[in-house]
Amino acid sequence: MSNDKYTSPLSERYASKEMQYIFSPDKKFKTWRKLWIALAEAENELELKNEQGGPAVTQEQIEELKAHADDINYDVAKEREKLVRHDVMSHVYAYGVQCPKAAGIIHLGATSCYVGDNTDVIIMTEALELVRKKLINVIDELSRFAMEYRELPTLAFTHFQPAQPTTVGKRATLWIQEFLMDLEDLEYVLSTMKLLGSKGTTGTQASFMELFDGDEEKVKKLDQLIAEKMGFSSCFPVSGQTYSRKLDTRAVNVLAGIAASAHKFSNDIRLLQHLKEIEEPFEKNQIGSSAMAYKRNPMRSERIASLSRYVMADVTNTMFTSACQWFERTLDDSANKRISIPEAFLAADGILDLVLNVVDGLVVYDKVIEKRLLSELPFMATENIMMDAVKAGGNRQELHEKIRTLSMEAGKNVKEYGKENNLLDLIAADDEFPMGADELKAAMQPEKYTGRAASQVKEFIAEIVQPVLDANKDILGLKAEINV
Repeated sequence: MSNDKYTSPLSERYASKEMQYIFSPDKKFKTWRKLWIALAEAENELELKNEQGGPAVTQEQIEELKAHADDINYDVAKEREKLVRHDVMSHVYAYGVQCPKAAGIIHLGATSCYVGDNTDVIIMTEALELVRKKLINVIDELSRFAMEYRELPTLAFTHFQPAQPTTVGKRATLWIQEFLMDLEDLEYVLSTMKLLGSKGTTGTQASFMELFDGDEEKVKKLDQLIAEKMGFSSCFPVSGQTYSRKLDTRAVNVLAGIAASAHKFSNDIRLLQHLKEIEEPFEKNQIGSSAMAYKRNPMRSERIASLSRYVMADVTNTMFTSACQWFERTLDDSANKRISIPEAFLAADGILDLVLNVVDGLVVYDKVIEKRLLSELPFMATENIMMDAVKAGGNRQELHEKIRTLSMEAGKNVKEYGKENNLLDLIAADDEFPMGADELKAAMQPEKYTGRAASQVKEFIAEIVQPVLDANKDILGLKAEINV
């Protein structure tokens, strides 16, 4: 590898080889050739005639094209591009060098966007399928985690202030639910992906009307045949020279949604690692800090957040590009698309690999979780204590004020003097409460205060998540290797 040129960190550090290949030049140019074969086959099947009344595209020519679908002569294309300064025509020429019998019918009736735009849609679709696969595996791993810790009480936070207890597993379902929403969006966009087809220079199919002597039905059928040969159900019914760039915004919006969910997940893990309750995986010889040898920084989660911000910001590229197209097309989309679309997918791919890696190796410190919860639980138990006192004959309003005063005193002891929370001792010493200290402390069982959290986890996984996993069991079991 040369070290004297800039290389994208997305390729060097973050994205998988699989996603990188989807956006590689080799993938693009091989797809061009598949599209040229599909066009030739469709024209042959629709009995396109030459001037002599014979077939304009023969089966022999198609077989020649198929024989050289993958062995691209890149050197010829590169030299030709230096001369003509046009990438599509350079590859048409290079293909023709390998296929002399078919040279005259390659790209017949088509514009550059026939291969360029259709390939973009095909590549984005394949990339979305890979994202879907990884997203479902993230949901699967998180579901295992949620079920394992569905009953482990933990202190919940609102505004990052102590709140009513929840369970570790219940908190994980909040992450899962957002990823499921992303999956719904992704699957919808996938279901609507369409090819440009063979629309001509301004979308009117005029060149194909000329080829087929004005036979509209055959020109319409040409689009459908190309779509089916390339694995799609249909083409866009109308277009300018290009497919609507609105499609790019829809695809990248899905990636940005995944990035937002991953960012929220990573934030929670970073905060939990600060509290020493849950940690992301930390390898035996990993160095957390060059200066502070004792540190265990949440590097993976920080990287998730970092890449996620990039993807969320990248949506604006596609929005501006879509908004700025003039009439049937302008070329100010091209340079931007070459960067913004691949990098959004490469970054999203890296994010999902990181999330999968983190979830697979999460470490839960239940003793730390229990200690923190017990230190706050007396405050949260005051409502139950007050209700028990009312049942014993106390006045609800008077007891509420009494507990408020005692809670303020206990809080002052903790915050200002660094003492243990002595609220239960203060309540026990007050004659208006009929419970002693031992009785009160015995009631401090965290699971009494988590409501339906454990049941919610079981129901959510069984009723909502498991059907998704069952329907996709053939793609489960994915593990992610990351470059640190």
